[in-house]
Amino acid sequence: MTDPFTLSFILVLVFLVAALYSSVGHGGASGYLAVLSFFAFVPAEMSSTALVLNLLVAGVGAYHYGKAGHLSWKLTWPFLITSIPLAFIGGLLKVSDITYYLLLAAVLLAAAIRLATAKSVSQGDFEKTNLKLSVALPVGAGIGILSGIVGVGGGIFLSPLMIFMNWADPKQTAAVSALFIWVNSLAGLGGRFLRDAVELHSLWPLVFAAFFGGLLGSYVGANKFTGLMLRRVLGVVLMIASFKMAYAVL
Repeated sequence: MTDPFTLSFILVLVFLVAALYSSVGHGGASGYLAVLSFFAFVPAEMSSTALVLNLLVAGVGAYHYGKAGHLSWKLTWPFLITSIPLAFIGGLLKVSDITYYLLLAAVLLAAAIRLATAKSVSQGDFEKTNLKLSVALPVGAGIGILSGIVGVGGGIFLSPLMIFMNWADPKQTAAVSALFIWVNSLAGLGGRFLRDAVELHSLWPLVFAAFFGGLLGSYVGANKFTGLMLRRVLGVVLMIASFKMAYAVL
């Protein structure tokens, strides 16, 4: 894979990404992709690794947020109806390396803006708005297809929208995002398996770092605090990675 020093550095970064993202119910795929992009991994390996780590971390997050009583199936299923098949189709699609890198740069930039501009919102500081099926279905479809192509779970797009539209409070949003990410990551990975495009050579050393990071972050996020300042710092890192990806292909 890489020399021991570089591998150790990557493991530390993956642990931090998993802990920070899982504290708000995310799997961390955009963060893993940013880390791997700095070390010149090939697209197939990057997306496959990010999706598998996403499954692990988002699964732990869904468990912790669900156990804490924050998961609402009523808020989750409308997005899943269209996101699951579209994420699978996205995983089936083969795009050029240039297209992949440009899409990834856009995703990283969106994630960076979301994290760097995150605000501390209290549980009761909003008036809840009912989620309409006519809105949830196209939203799920759009996030699903992009997630499948790039190799993310889509929570980085869904959670700010849920907060902005007042569909759920922060804890419910994190819980819905965690389950949404887990299901979409599985669907996207399934599409890649079907076209024999899954490369996991660099995965296994990262599993433990992601697992323990996700375990810590999701527990703290579900029961303690959200780590606002740390997410903003991570947002700056993702923005740098986004510009790096775009500069490399333009």
